[in-house]
Amino acid sequence: MSKRLRKPVKKEKDFSDKIIKILSQSANKAFNYKQIGAKLELDDTQSRNQIIKDLKILASQDKIIESEPGKYLIKAASQDYYEGKIDMTGRKTAYFVCAELEEDVFIPTNNLNHALDKDIVKVYVYNRRKGKRPEGEVIEVVERNKTDFVGVIDIQKNFSFVSTANPKMYTDIFIPKDNIGDAEQGDVVLVHIEDWPKKADSPFGRVIKVLGKPGEHDTEIHAILAEYGLPSEFPIEVETYAQKIDTSITESEIANRRDMRDTLTFTIDPKDAKDFDDALSFKKLENGNYEIGIHIADVSYYLEEGTILDDEAYQRATSVYLVDRVVPMLPEVLSNFACSLRPQEEKYTFSAVFEISEKAEVVNQWFGRTVIFSDQRFAYEEAQYIIETKDDTIPEETSITGSSYQVSPEIVAATLKLDELAKILRRKRMNDGAISFDKVEVKFNLNQDGEPEGVYFKVSKDANHLIEEFMLLANKKVAEFIGKQKKTFIYRIHDEPNEDKLFAMQAVISKFGYKIDFKQGDVSKALNQLMADVNGKKEQNLIDTLAIRSMSKAKYSTDNIGHYGLAFDYYSHFTSPIRRYPDVMVHRLLQFYLDGGKSVDEELYETKCLHCSTMEGLATNAERDSIKYMQVKYMQDHQDQEFLGVISGVTEWGIYVEIIENKCEGMVRIRDIKDDYYTFDEKQYALVGATSNQLLQLGDEIYVKVKNADLVKKQLDFNFLRRSGESVN
Repeated sequence: MSKRLRKPVKKEKDFSDKIIKILSQSANKAFNYKQIGAKLELDDTQSRNQIIKDLKILASQDKIIESEPGKYLIKAASQDYYEGKIDMTGRKTAYFVCAELEEDVFIPTNNLNHALDKDIVKVYVYNRRKGKRPEGEVIEVVERNKTDFVGVIDIQKNFSFVSTANPKMYTDIFIPKDNIGDAEQGDVVLVHIEDWPKKADSPFGRVIKVLGKPGEHDTEIHAILAEYGLPSEFPIEVETYAQKIDTSITESEIANRRDMRDTLTFTIDPKDAKDFDDALSFKKLENGNYEIGIHIADVSYYLEEGTILDDEAYQRATSVYLVDRVVPMLPEVLSNFACSLRPQEEKYTFSAVFEISEKAEVVNQWFGRTVIFSDQRFAYEEAQYIIETKDDTIPEETSITGSSYQVSPEIVAATLKLDELAKILRRKRMNDGAISFDKVEVKFNLNQDGEPEGVYFKVSKDANHLIEEFMLLANKKVAEFIGKQKKTFIYRIHDEPNEDKLFAMQAVISKFGYKIDFKQGDVSKALNQLMADVNGKKEQNLIDTLAIRSMSKAKYSTDNIGHYGLAFDYYSHFTSPIRRYPDVMVHRLLQFYLDGGKSVDEELYETKCLHCSTMEGLATNAERDSIKYMQVKYMQDHQDQEFLGVISGVTEWGIYVEIIENKCEGMVRIRDIKDDYYTFDEKQYALVGATSNQLLQLGDEIYVKVKNADLVKKQLDFNFLRRSGESVN
C-alpha cells in the first residue's frame, strides 16, 4: 500500500519584530493592522491575518498597549527598547553599548539608520534567545556625539562630497553647491552636518573652514585639532582682555600673602619649557627637619570667575601638547609671562609648605597664598648632572645656556637632599602598592620648518622623579586636607583594573614567557614585577602599552574613590593650573575653604569634572594623532631603508609591526607576505603558513621596508622582507 505524501505545512510568518520597530519609530502614535500592513507593503489576506494575530500576542505579552479598539502603541518601558551609545567598527557595522545589557548588541549596517560613532541612540534589540548573538536596530538618534568633521572635498559641477580619513565614519558628506564656501578641489575642510533627510544616503553639510592642502604640515596639524573640536588660536576679544590684566607685583598684595622671597627657591623643568608651573623651596630647620615648599603659579589670582577669559579657559580645560607646538589653555601673556615662575622674578604663588623629617615623614603642613623669588632655573638634564656627579659646575654640553656655569653650594646641597627624600617617598609609595609605568615617550628632533630630522626617547631619571614625588605629595595632601572635612572637592580618581582586560593581557604576554601572578591577590605588585622584567627588552613598549590599556582611565570627580595607580586614598590636581583647569578650580575651592566657606554645590562641580575629563580625553587623542602623523612623515623620508621590527599585533588581515629603533608602527597586509599562503590562527595570535606551517606571531622580529606612508590617514604600510636571522637572498 503506497503511503500518501503529506503536504508540507506552510510555516507562518512572524511579524512581531517588524511591528515593534514600526511602533517604536512613532512611539506616541497608535496604529491599526491596516496601517502596519501598509508600512510593511503587505496587502494579502494571509499576511494581514498574521499581523492581527501578532498584535494580539504582543499585547498579551505586555510589549504593546491596545490604546483603543484595534489600535496599538509601543509600551514605553519595553524590555527590548534601550538607550545607549553606538561604537562603530571600521567595517560599517557597529555595536550598541548599554549599561543595562550584559553584552554589547551588534548593529548591522542597514540597521544603523543614520547613527554615527559615539551617538546616543534608542535601539530595539532582537535575537535575545539563548545561544544567539543579540542584534538590534537604531530607532532614534537621541544626541549626536559630533556634527563637525574633517575631510577632503571633491567638487563636482553642481555639488560636492567630503570624505573623511576616519575609518569609523562610514559615509561621505553631501555639500550643496551654495554651501562650498571658499573651498577648492582637493582641499582639507571642516564641515558641519546640518541635516540628514530620511531617504538620503549621505548627510547634508556646509563647509565652515578651509584648512589647506592635504599633506602640508600646518594643514595636517590644524586638521588634527579640528577633528577633535579643539581650537588653534584665541578669539581676539579674549586676547585683548588678557593683555589688559594688571600683572604687576604690588606691596599691597604682598601684604596679604606669606612672604617667602628670602627662602632658597628654584625650578626644574624640560629644557624647552616656557610655562613654569611649579617651584621648590628648601630650608633646613634648627630641629634637624626640612621646610620644603611646593609653590604653584597663582593662576586664580589673575583668572577671575565669570570673565570671558575664564570662560575660554574652562571650555578648553587643558593645554594641548602636539608634537611640534603647544596649544595653551591661557593666552601667552599669562602662561609664559605673568604666571610662569621665571628665574630672578617675584611671583605670586599658591603653596603647600611641609616640615619633613630625615625619614621623609610630614610633621607639619601649611596651605596658602605666597610670594616667591626663584633663584635658579634648571632643566632636568642639569639637575640630573648634579645628582649623578655632586659637582657644582654644569658643563657646556649639559647647560641650557650654551656655556658652562657654576651652581651655588646651597642649591647643590638642596638638590641632593631633595633627591634623597624623593627616593624615600617613592619607595614608600611603591611598597603601598603604587604602579610604576615608566613608558618610553617618543620625541622628535625638528628643524625650523617642523620637519622631523631624528627620533629620540624620553626616559624619566632621578631629576624627573624628584619633581614628580613632591608634586604628588602636594596633590595628595591638599586632597586629604579638604577630603577629611567632608566638603565638596575635585578629586583625581582612578578605579581598579578591568579583570577581563588583565586576563586578555595575560594571554598575550604569555607568548613572550611572562605572566601575572593573580593568586597572590596583589595585582599592583605583580604588574610592577612585570614592568621590571620587560625593562629594556624588545617587547617592552608593547607590554607597557597593554598594561596601561588594562587599567581604568583616571578622571576628575567629586566622588572620591581614591587613586588605585598611585595607591592614595585622597588625590587631586593642584600643581599645574597654567595648563589644567581642574587645578584652577582646586585653588579656588582650597582658598574658599581656608577662608571658612561652606561646602559648595556638588552637582555643579561634578558637571565641571565631566567636562574637564572629556576635554582631557580629546587632547590626549589629538596628541597621539600628532605623534602618529610625525612618525609617518619621518618614515616617508626613509622608504629605501630596511628596518628591524617586532610583531605587535596579529589580525585576520595582517600583522602590525613596531620598528625597534624608532617605535613607529605600521601594517604588513597578509596578501603582501609572499613566501607562503598565510591564514590567521586566533588561538596562537599568529599567522600560519599553509605549506611551511611556519608562524608569524606576537613578539617575532622581522625585517620590513616602507610600502606606503599616508600622511592624511596617518597610516604606515610595510612590505615583509624576511624573519630576523634569515639570510638575505
